[in-house]
Amino acid sequence: MAASSSSVAAVRSWRTAFLTLRDETLTNPLSIPQLVQSLIFSNSHSSFISAVANLPAREVTSDVLFLIKLVVNASQFEEDLIPTFSNTCHLIHDVGRRVSLDLNSSSWALILDSFTKMTDFFLAKATSNAALYKSVWECLETLRYLVSENQRKCSVSDDIQLVNFLTRFIARSHVDLISLYRPSSNQKSTIAMGKKFPRYGSLWEVQTAAFTMLGEVYSKTGSSFTVDVWQSTIQVLRKMMDLLASKNLVVEDIVLSGFYESVLHCLHLVLIDPKGSISEHVSGFVASLKMFFVYGLTGGPELMSAAVGFKEKQPGSLSLKSTSEEAKRTKNTPYRPPHLRKKDSLNTRAQDPQSSSDHDSSMVDVTSSDSDYSDNDGLLKDINSSRCSKVRVSAIVCVQDLCQADPKSFTTQWTTLLPTNDVLKPRKFEGNLMATLLFDPYLKARMASASALAVMMDGPATVFLQVAEYKESTKCGSFVALSSSLGQILMQLHTGILYLIQHETNSRLLVLVFKVFMLLISGTPYSRMPGDLLLKVILSLQARIEAGFPFKSDQTGLQVAAISCLTAALSVSPSIQVKEMILEEELTDFVEDDKKSGVLLTLVKYSERLSNPKICFEALQALRAVSHNYPELMLVSWGQISAIVHKFLREAGTGVPTKTWKEQAENIVLFAGEKMVTAAIKVLDECLRAISGFRGTEDFSDEKFLDAPFTSDCLRTKKVSSAPSYGPQSLEDTKEERNSCSSGIEQWVETIEKHMPVILWDTSAMVRTASVTCFAGITSSVFFSLTKEKQDFVVSSLISAAVHDKVPSVRSAACRAIGVVSCFLKTSESAEILGKFIHAVEINTRDPVVSVRIPASWALANICDSFRHFVDDFPLKHSTDSDTNSQLVELLTECALRVTKDGDKIKSNAVRALGNLARFVRYKSSSCAHDKPEGNTRFSSTCNNTTMLPVRGNLKAFNGGAINSSCSASLKDLDSLERMVQAFISCVTTGNVKVQWNVCHALSNLFLNKTIQLQDMDWAPSVFGILLLLLRDSPNFKIRIQAAAALSVPASALDYGKSFSDVVHGLEHVVENLGSDQISIPSSFKYRIALEKQVIFCMSFEMI
Repeated sequence: MAASSSSVAAVRSWRTAFLTLRDETLTNPLSIPQLVQSLIFSNSHSSFISAVANLPAREVTSDVLFLIKLVVNASQFEEDLIPTFSNTCHLIHDVGRRVSLDLNSSSWALILDSFTKMTDFFLAKATSNAALYKSVWECLETLRYLVSENQRKCSVSDDIQLVNFLTRFIARSHVDLISLYRPSSNQKSTIAMGKKFPRYGSLWEVQTAAFTMLGEVYSKTGSSFTVDVWQSTIQVLRKMMDLLASKNLVVEDIVLSGFYESVLHCLHLVLIDPKGSISEHVSGFVASLKMFFVYGLTGGPELMSAAVGFKEKQPGSLSLKSTSEEAKRTKNTPYRPPHLRKKDSLNTRAQDPQSSSDHDSSMVDVTSSDSDYSDNDGLLKDINSSRCSKVRVSAIVCVQDLCQADPKSFTTQWTTLLPTNDVLKPRKFEGNLMATLLFDPYLKARMASASALAVMMDGPATVFLQVAEYKESTKCGSFVALSSSLGQILMQLHTGILYLIQHETNSRLLVLVFKVFMLLISGTPYSRMPGDLLLKVILSLQARIEAGFPFKSDQTGLQVAAISCLTAALSVSPSIQVKEMILEEELTDFVEDDKKSGVLLTLVKYSERLSNPKICFEALQALRAVSHNYPELMLVSWGQISAIVHKFLREAGTGVPTKTWKEQAENIVLFAGEKMVTAAIKVLDECLRAISGFRGTEDFSDEKFLDAPFTSDCLRTKKVSSAPSYGPQSLEDTKEERNSCSSGIEQWVETIEKHMPVILWDTSAMVRTASVTCFAGITSSVFFSLTKEKQDFVVSSLISAAVHDKVPSVRSAACRAIGVVSCFLKTSESAEILGKFIHAVEINTRDPVVSVRIPASWALANICDSFRHFVDDFPLKHSTDSDTNSQLVELLTECALRVTKDGDKIKSNAVRALGNLARFVRYKSSSCAHDKPEGNTRFSSTCNNTTMLPVRGNLKAFNGGAINSSCSASLKDLDSLERMVQAFISCVTTGNVKVQWNVCHALSNLFLNKTIQLQDMDWAPSVFGILLLLLRDSPNFKIRIQAAAALSVPASALDYGKSFSDVVHGLEHVVENLGSDQISIPSSFKYRIALEKQVIFCMSFEMI
């Protein structure tokens, strides 16, 4: 009853006070501060506040808003408002903790505007009255309560208003920080000043609360903020970080550590979702963040809290209790999980609300979680050390965020964040990421450093690091070029990480170290580093793999990571030292019964561990890298590779099929490791290519640049990614290649007899794709050294896979292999093989899957080139049926014309195919030049006969006019020629750069056909006009060179017809304006020189 009567009395007191206040403000001329003091603040605070629990939330909200508005509006007429503002903030703070106020957007704006005025007032007066910081803190804490209670109701605009309030408040506090820490001859530490002037501790706590709130808002709705809001926040954070750096305010102190952590965590939350460019802030942030890398590591154990000793002097101070008290309490009480600690805290607040109000106004907890205090990796002795560690972690995380936000600008910070010498020597007062990774006592700081290093080495850094060049360090203080600095950094990174790989005992950190090392290996230009560096990396990794890892829980993961790093090291540009090392191992290990353990033996051993698929797969990847980068060494290893593949197939339970793969599938137990079988086949494929001397597609290159004589001066050798990495070819290499070809025959025969009958009919599409891809690596010397039976096996397997397999990836691989085999010079001798290939490719150019149509169109272009040699270079041994030849040409032409309407990647191949066809088809038109009707845009009806170009032995007969329509090799409607030209014109206007280049090349082939009377063709002016347009306006120099080459193909001025003058004037215009071409890429200079030579040659040729 007593409690009920007291609550009724409290409610009555509350309502009476606010009703009277409303009436008095309208009638009583007394000042507002006196009126509020007499009616509201004269009541007992605890009993007065207790009424809100029994009042409607809407009524309490109305009363509070009325009070705030009344007090703030009176500030423009009153001077001494400190008691009124302080009491108002305290009242609203306690009300907000007990009642969920019913706020809308307008009331929220009113509260923010009022708090802005009050906090400005408090900060202006706080220099002479430190107790006012408590009122400022209560304002911020009230806003925090309101946000948490009204989180579902708050809109993005409300949060933006809160961000604007907080950024303005933080910016306003900068003035106080600068005034408190003006530079002087005797600069005192923050700890000393904190003991002498206790009010400073409260300023840090207020700032901590503001940054904590700002971070919370960004974590909740930061993704919805505008660019302006984000940039204003970045500006405020940048000014604060610059202030800390310039005023030397990075001090080891329990209060300041909480402040630093709140600032850095806020910066992290703002940076993880960048809304604009931060390039102008990167260097400033990095310079400030670097100061925190050694935070808490440079001081001795005598460091004490800045709050110790002055809480007794200043009861209103908001400092934390001493570290010793907290440590004592932590040691003397039994351990309780974080969720139970929070529950106990809530129960304590519920039992003693007054105590909660008075004493909970200490600094807000900005640590990541209570469980961090029990982290067993550091065995930290007290909370201060733990907070210092978290500050270091937060700073490193912010560095990582900066790198992710603007990786290109961040590359300039490598010399700031990474060491250039003595990486294994700890530096107490000089922090960098490698020092943290190696020596920090806190595991999370070391892991954060490893993560930051991984982010730094990914992305643009892989290109940026290619300029690195290691040189021995010069005298101290001398200028060091960026390339030399990067070279020294890379050396120190290798030294430090290799040390960690051999000595680190924490499995989680070691996984991250391997990740960093893999990126480091991939980005390091070892050809510009010390010659033995790559060898040292490979041997160190191999030794660690052999030694194993003692961590039972993650032993497999670490072995996989180590082998992955070894794969990366074996995949970089080949090293002579590594090649000699592996060769020496092969000559000793494989011969002397494995008395020694080399790199290849280690990989072979782990690749046979079928019980551990992850390790097995990574070892196979490493073997594939060795085969690709060091192909000269694979002949000795062939027996091991073949045995591994056979072992996989045997374990998979497959057998040699007797009928079809469907019937075979009924008796096969599917092998769960089809991924491993595929990886083993890819190793077999790479090894076969290495032994066979595969260097890529064998083009008909003898006349490749005859139509563009100046192009070869500036073209670099194109590296075929699917070909092993052979060095520059010499006479000795050619002799070795001949010897390797004979060895390659043996390996291919073994593969065809032992492995292919199994894997070609495997139920797994991945396995079938990998097996068909092997045929794309066969060389012509090997293929035509095989028996007729085995050649037929290869061809029939490709045709079957291309036509009958239902999986697109298999058909795509088959088309690729057909394109390779069709380029063999002797393939053009066989009309039978070409006919089968044409049929299979034509079907796949209609495939609905674009990944099939692309290699099919590529094979189509190669077949057309091969067919030209079939007609022109060799006797028709296998088929003398001219009608059959004509039908094949017609089929190829129609297929290529249809494919020109596909996408650009396919269209470029189609244009190349048409160009090859246009070069060798003879168009017999004896009366075209004289009987063509005037004004007719189509070809004359008298021009309807075509003949195939004869073999070289019969060229004289044709040139002498002995061949006529009755004995022509094949007949074809001349309409197809016009359709070709129309396709060229369409492609050059709609295609990309590659398509346009191929059109120019195709027109060169068309002009080389001497049976076409260019001067009599209606389409000739259009074609010449397009070539002139490309020569004049194309931004690509290669296209312009090829266009000029095409214009120089016609044999005489008569061939240009009425377009001759236009061509000459166009060439003159190009020559006059060559000097005005804008060159944005330095490599384009050589192409401009080639273009100038080609154009001058073209003009001089036409003038003859």
